[in-house]
Amino acid sequence: MAMTGTAGYSWETIKPRAIALAIGLVMGPFISNFLGWQVTSSSAQRQLSQSVTEQQALFCEARARADVKEPSKLDYTARRNLAEKWAVMPGKTSAESGVVSACADKLVG
Repeated sequence: MAMTGTAGYSWETIKPRAIALAIGLVMGPFISNFLGWQVTSSSAQRQLSQSVTEQQALFCEARARADVKEPSKLDYTARRNLAEKWAVMPGKTSAESGVVSACADKLVG
C-alpha cells in the first residue's frame, strides 16, 4: 500500500511539468516560427536569389566600367542600355531584369 501512495504522490508532483512539456512541444514550433526564429524554405530561396542577383550585378558593373570609364555621367537610358549589354551572364541568351536593374543602380555611384 505504501508503494501506491508513493507513486500517486510522485505523479502529482510531476504532472504539472509533464503538462507544461507537452504544451511546449506542441506550441514551441508555432511560437518560434511566428517570432521568425525558423528559416523556411521560401525565405532561404529568396535570400539565395537575392545573393545571386547581387553577385551577377557586381560582375555586370565591373564589365560595364571596363567598357565605359565614367558611367555615372550617362543618362538613365544609356546606363540601362549599358547594363543590359553586360548583364547577360555566360551561358544565357538574355539578361534577367533584376540583374539589369541592380547593375544600372550600381553604375550611378
